[in-house]
Amino acid sequence: MREPTVASLMTAEVIGAGPDTPFQDLVRLLGDNKVSALPVVEADRPVGVVSEADLLPKEEFRAGAEEPPGFFAARAEKHRWAQSAGLTARDVMSTPVWTTTPDTPASRAARELATAGVRRLFVVDGEGVLVGVLSRRDLLRLFVREDADLRREIQDEVFGRTLWVDPLTIGVTVSRGVVTLSGRLERRSEIEIAEHLVRSMPGVVEVHNNLRPDWDDSKRPRQTEIFG
Repeated sequence: MREPTVASLMTAEVIGAGPDTPFQDLVRLLGDNKVSALPVVEADRPVGVVSEADLLPKEEFRAGAEEPPGFFAARAEKHRWAQSAGLTARDVMSTPVWTTTPDTPASRAARELATAGVRRLFVVDGEGVLVGVLSRRDLLRLFVREDADLRREIQDEVFGRTLWVDPLTIGVTVSRGVVTLSGRLERRSEIEIAEHLVRSMPGVVEVHNNLRPDWDDSKRPRQTEIFG
């Protein structure tokens, strides 16, 4: 079983802007395409990001109508003040650009999003060229699966092909992504493997493992039990 990669989830058609794109055009691009951020692209490579938050300082400070932040003001406030006077994407964009690659596993991409605290990762190839964008919403789509399809895949992939168990001897029920397993396997270690494999499948929300072993191979016999 292979985990989905970024390439299978990303949006390949990315709406972007150039460093010299005027402020008003940036606003139009965001609104017309119903996106909250744009990559700023130079020579096919992302060099910055313009989000709605990067454009709001223009209204917040009215391009210097208020007093500028003082020396002891927070760095973020000083940055917004500088953005308020921006005329082009280069003036208002944020850096660095958080990127990932097409072959990155979905779970690692989710971890990168969480660690960076961003809403999207821009996808680049081995040369750093922009080839797509992956959002939180793209990753969450993994959980929108039909219960019947998920049940069938668990039976076939986990029990049939991986554990070599007759799928019909194992009870697998799925309700809104919550999987319940019942029945018996030969070894306790197989039950642990089965649960791990099911949890790793795209679309699984939770696993209730009611499988029981015929033999508890997690307990090693003592030497006295072996040699008498």
